Amino acid sequence: MATDESAKVGQLEEREGKRRPWFWRGRWRCSRIVKNYHQLVEYNSLPAYLKDNEYILRYYRSEWPIRQTLLSIFTIHNETLNVWTHLIGFFLFLALTIYTATQVPKVPDVLRKADLQWVQSELMACLPSLPHLSDLNKLKEEIRSSLSSIKMLPSISRWRLLELLSSCMPHRFTSNSNHTNINVLRSMKDDMANMIAPAMVRPIARWPFYTFLGGAMFCLLASSMCHLLSCHSRRVAYIMLRLDYAGIAALIATSFYPPVYYSFMCHPVFCNLYLTMITILGVATVAFSLLPVFQSPEYRTMRACLFFGMGLSGVIPVLHKLVLFWHRPEALHTTGYEVLMGLLYGLGALVYATRIPERWMPGKFDLAGHSHQLFHVLVVAGAYTHYHAGLVYLKWRDLEGC
Repeated sequence: MATDESAKVGQLEEREGKRRPWFWRGRWRCSRIVKNYHQLVEYNSLPAYLKDNEYILRYYRSEWPIRQTLLSIFTIHNETLNVWTHLIGFFLFLALTIYTATQVPKVPDVLRKADLQWVQSELMACLPSLPHLSDLNKLKEEIRSSLSSIKMLPSISRWRLLELLSSCMPHRFTSNSNHTNINVLRSMKDDMANMIAPAMVRPIARWPFYTFLGGAMFCLLASSMCHLLSCHSRRVAYIMLRLDYAGIAALIATSFYPPVYYSFMCHPVFCNLYLTMITILGVATVAFSLLPVFQSPEYRTMRACLFFGMGLSGVIPVLHKLVLFWHRPEALHTTGYEVLMGLLYGLGALVYATRIPERWMPGKFDLAGHSHQLFHVLVVAGAYTHYHAGLVYLKWRDLEGC
């Protein structure tokens, strides 16, 4: 009955269009087309290439003009939260990247050429034999003049320098009750430590950490673009989906760079081996995702398993790190972050593959709360957790090097 009524309405509209003057007819048809473009449709009205989740029943955009597609970022439909969950994540990681870049330890140019091993040996050789405070002043000036002329070699840490200064001072100074001598001695130790310690902190390479941040931003921005633009046409959807899969592979692959590089920077064979393996695996995953068959809804579970398996391969370098540094709190700390990250990514892949919760109540989560939105939130949370693990790695290696 409803179908008959719709047919009658369509016939009346068509007759009305024919009765109008010829210069109105094209305008009338155009207005109908524009009106249809702006309507949200149901799942059954979608072309085949836009059908992905049969449990999301309404509020779809279908083949909208590019202008309306772009402006739909500010309107409500079933992709709105998919766009914004990752777009906000992109701006979050952009801010974190800028913040991290401003926090790199600065080493004064005059100290960059200091041979801190020479300083250490001089302290060890000279301090126990110095009979007078004037000799300490002399040593201080010698060290100051040496800093601008000697090439810098691998250095001792700040806490080691302070320990050295405390333990190697002449006994008669450290045990003397004369408050003047004690104050002068403490001042000397502080001056020497402040003069030498900045050169102890040589910032290690940041590129693995920035590679991860770049991979995270690429993934989040590509995902937002995919969910926003795929409704425009079949060709755009094809390109955007491949960009989205490439972004996921890039995020997973680059997530390995900080833990592998900073864990094995003193073991270059293992470092290069693990970095090469994950890079090859990431490129292979992107290549596989370019196959047209990979886009089909029936391969949804396979897509999730492929990305999950790629992430699971990171267990090997993590276990290797624990074997090498089982006595270091930094190793345990970073592993805790990495386990949490893996759990968040794994839970996101599980939700994505099983389509929970919308499969339990089709149509109830069309606008908010469906599996893909939950997947997006878990991905951002996992990447943010990994960012904190990277900060621990940087602090560890900045202070100690190899």
